[in-house]
Amino acid sequence: MLASAHRARYSSVRVSTVWYFAYGSNMQIATFRGRRGIAYRRAVPARLAGWRLVLDKPPLVPVGHAFANVVPDPAGAIVGVLYEITVADMEHVELTEGVGIGNYRRIDVTVVPIAPPPDAVVAATLVSDARAPDLLPSDRYMACLVAGAEEHGLPSEWIARLRAIPCTPESADAIRFRPLLDDALRRRD
Repeated sequence: MLASAHRARYSSVRVSTVWYFAYGSNMQIATFRGRRGIAYRRAVPARLAGWRLVLDKPPLVPVGHAFANVVPDPAGAIVGVLYEITVADMEHVELTEGVGIGNYRRIDVTVVPIAPPPDAVVAATLVSDARAPDLLPSDRYMACLVAGAEEHGLPSEWIARLRAIPCTPESADAIRFRPLLDDALRRRD
């Protein structure tokens, strides 16, 4: 219902939108809207069944920290933010997440909004096959996940799970690299 209602609503104005499911730092408004420049139309707390959140994805640039990823798990479920964005915005997300160079790959998943109406939506999300079990996420990165979860009203149990994930202080390399990364993420439209 959500998908068909959204198509009907925007078909008359010929705006092409897609659903994107964020589970990592893109949940945070300062990252998604601020650093990436994505002006989403809607943000909905949602649940993805059959997957598990892991924080063992190695960085594209070796800064010593792991990042969020999801892996198939029939008994698992994760909570994140379902964004309605333009096709151009999704292309920007893919570009800045390194889809074109194999950092992540885009897949379609079925996500269910937490609040009524709980109509399933097919959404794009990003996954990686790369693993670095010896790396931990940085405390700064985990703060982004927690902030995003709180901003979008994700369940308190999920926020507590995020807070309980072991992390490490951000490395000097990551701190030095961040201005370059922020510049690369910025839209040039």
